[in-house]
Amino acid sequence: MALKIERIYTKPVDTAGYRILVDRVWPRGISKVNAALASWEKEIAPSKELRQWFNHEISKYPEFKQRYLTELNSNPATTDFCQLVKEKLAVGNVILLFGAKDETHNQAVVLQEFLQQKLVQ
Repeated sequence: MALKIERIYTKPVDTAGYRILVDRVWPRGISKVNAALASWEKEIAPSKELRQWFNHEISKYPEFKQRYLTELNSNPATTDFCQLVKEKLAVGNVILLFGAKDETHNQAVVLQEFLQQKLVQ
């Protein structure tokens, strides 16, 4: 099974997978019905302060990534989230959904890499 990321504003590629929104703020213009979510894990998203500091500026991405990894490692919700993803991957694909326009410099990319490292251990 695969751990994928997908922009919530694009037409769902894989609606059969376990779809998790990993943004702290609900994406503007998306209805909860059309999102076809299995869960919304906002507590695993970057803090409001980190998100506002980053402001989707590509030049800040390397530092954003390090700061977000630090948050993940100190976040009490991370253990339960990793367990959820591990359980869902045992039976199918898991899709991490995000709202950012930049599909390569966002928290879902960092979270996917983090989970892949954690789940291999």
